[in-house]
Amino acid sequence: MTNLDEARALLREFPVVDGHNDLPWALREKGGYDLDRLDIAGHQHGHLHTDIPRLRAGGVGAQYWSVYVPAEQPDPVAATLEQIDCVRQLLDRYQADLAPALTAADMEAARGEGRIASLMGAEGGHSIANSLGTLRGLYALGVRYMTLTHNSNVDWADSATDTPKANGLTAFGREVVREMNRLGMLVDLSHVAPSTMRDALDTSTAPVVFSHSSARAVCDHPRNIPDDVLERLPANGGVAMVTFVPKFVLQAAVDWTAQADENMRAHGLHHLDTTAEAMKVHRAFEERTPRPIATVPVIADHLDHMREVAGIDHLGIGGDYDGTAFTPDGLSDVSGYPNLLAELLDRGWSKADLAKLTWQNSVRVLGAAEDVARDLRSKQAPSNATIESLDG
Repeated sequence: MTNLDEARALLREFPVVDGHNDLPWALREKGGYDLDRLDIAGHQHGHLHTDIPRLRAGGVGAQYWSVYVPAEQPDPVAATLEQIDCVRQLLDRYQADLAPALTAADMEAARGEGRIASLMGAEGGHSIANSLGTLRGLYALGVRYMTLTHNSNVDWADSATDTPKANGLTAFGREVVREMNRLGMLVDLSHVAPSTMRDALDTSTAPVVFSHSSARAVCDHPRNIPDDVLERLPANGGVAMVTFVPKFVLQAAVDWTAQADENMRAHGLHHLDTTAEAMKVHRAFEERTPRPIATVPVIADHLDHMREVAGIDHLGIGGDYDGTAFTPDGLSDVSGYPNLLAELLDRGWSKADLAKLTWQNSVRVLGAAEDVARDLRSKQAPSNATIESLDG
């Protein structure tokens, strides 16, 4: 049996929990939420990284669907609700394959049924518009993690890719974390500044997650996790979910991306735009300046380092499919996960190690957040704090 055969066999028992997939936003941008036009029951090669046949081929057993909206949206709360509605439409349309999941027990039940547990994560604290009531509303609608920031600061937390303003979390930001703990919503520290990571770890009584981040010691990009933060995960109980985005994992791609982003801006386009017009500009630039290619071993290098620093009990996977223009060779779409596991088997990772990486750690962390929430809800009422009362 080859390593690839072993990887596929393991995934049948312990499938991948992927922490971050931007399919809902891709469906909005590329199809106006028209699920007939972009029917993921069939292969969507050339349009999407994600569809049900490739999720099955990749051994995905649970997916956190990102209900991301850009911070620049005129009404980010309404746009987030539209993203949640998109996920609900997917769950209704593809009931044979996708199972709604709110809890760790739901995830296990879906695995037993052979369906893909479907959870939601809100990407960016701008989605709550400085309102703890809105945070509770998102939780009631099924959102089970919130990334505290996206690419820009919010009023109460600093992003990794913006000019520091709060120097971490403000008083209201710490209250957001505490209310997330009380609800059982995972605190997601991808995209946030290291100062925000440290403040959140100081504040949270529940395990945190990084839904799609890699190791800064391996690739010095601000979206990645510093070693001193990885070292804190065992005490916190959290999970860092390695991402595959080339510009976050390969230093040559970081440098190339800076040039590509400047080219996009020179054409009057946002550097994260993945529309047909934007991709035409990307491709023309790439013809002139060949893009460095990330590979499966590059991702494995991040996991090896993260395992050394944080330990095997604190690792997971968050590919960021349909949220990136480019993907690594061998991990071009959601069918590629067996290739990564085969590489790790070749490096001496055991089947028990891989079961933790793919399934067990991510299910455990949600269950632990639920346990903390049950205890806190028995002692605490919902917070009525406002940003004005704490930071004003």
